Amino acid sequence: MTIENKRSTLALLALAISAFSIGTTEFISVGLLPLIAEDLHISVTTAGLTVTLYALGVTFGAPVLTTLTSNVSRKTLLLWIMVVFIAGNMLAAIASGITVLLIARVISALSHGIFMSIGSTIAADLVPEHRRASAISIMFSGLTIATVTGVPLGTFIGQQMGWRAAFVAIVAVGVVAFIANMTLVSSNLRKGTKVRLGDQIKLVTNFRLLLVFAITALGYGGTFVVFTYLSPLLHDITGFHEKTIAIILLVYGVAIAIGNMIGGKAANRKPLKALFYMFAIQAVILFLLTFTAPFKIAGLITVFFMGMFAFMNVPGLQVYVVMLAERLAPEAKDVASAVNIAAFNAGIAIGAYLGGVVTDSIGIIHTTWIGALMVLGAVFLTAWARALEKRDQRTVITTS
Repeated sequence: MTIENKRSTLALLALAISAFSIGTTEFISVGLLPLIAEDLHISVTTAGLTVTLYALGVTFGAPVLTTLTSNVSRKTLLLWIMVVFIAGNMLAAIASGITVLLIARVISALSHGIFMSIGSTIAADLVPEHRRASAISIMFSGLTIATVTGVPLGTFIGQQMGWRAAFVAIVAVGVVAFIANMTLVSSNLRKGTKVRLGDQIKLVTNFRLLLVFAITALGYGGTFVVFTYLSPLLHDITGFHEKTIAIILLVYGVAIAIGNMIGGKAANRKPLKALFYMFAIQAVILFLLTFTAPFKIAGLITVFFMGMFAFMNVPGLQVYVVMLAERLAPEAKDVASAVNIAAFNAGIAIGAYLGGVVTDSIGIIHTTWIGALMVLGAVFLTAWARALEKRDQRTVITTS
């Protein structure tokens, strides 16, 4: 390995550590909801706002902050992102009430949004062109590892030492990420490119792209009606002990990792066709959970498959958005990808909020079939998008 290759590998490792810490903090609340609710003397659904507002912070923060900071040095921006991240999680650890905790979650979310927007481009710039895809996958491996190990480990720490200790642990990882970025990432990274307002308007007024963003929000977000309240569901309905739930979240994370790999391969050739079947199967799984949740073995099997299909759609959705943007708004291709990430988080926010309303009004078990209906909405929209694609293909054949 040459010195240059070694440097780029170490820099990618620093980005992966950053992605791990940010990925862990995104979903850590899911495992800690019952503990936060008990300690702050609030309902589980009020504690669920820590998921909803975080997702909204990413949704609105990512495109705005990415545009505002386009002229800032990438390394300087990366270091400031980690400073904001550490500050947000430190504030969460010392929060005396739900208001301060929610403010802390929004602060952390702002760092998350902008990191996701610039992380991929930094990773790509660190290596030669033929290694760019591999470099981006190394950076994103931090997110996958966070889902598999970070969230269940954080949940376990919270159960053993209190939920605040989980945020302290995240702060510690954030400090390691800051030091790694400072020492291992080169200062000679190119600046971001400013996207013209006209290109952004073209993007958000294009019906076909709006249709895909809606598919993303419904198809990805539907699972979060259930997932946000998975810990209390497993405890109150299925009857698992709180300490067992950390292990179940680990298994859920493994299912997500498997689903992600399958989803990437399945969506390579015909992403819309793959997405249609993924969403259809996930809608059935969520509906089945309504009946299997009260039984431990059947409930666990259903939750495993729910996890596998929850993130399986991510590669296909991202690939299709880029493909569509290249045809319809090529100058705003990068923004299309960023807006789709915002759509993922809008889906999380909608799903988490809806899950809270359902839990409060008719009961936590009903989050399952209502989540299924949300995903079913994505099935119908994907069928519509497929019909439009087929119409485009017929038009191309006719004109040629």
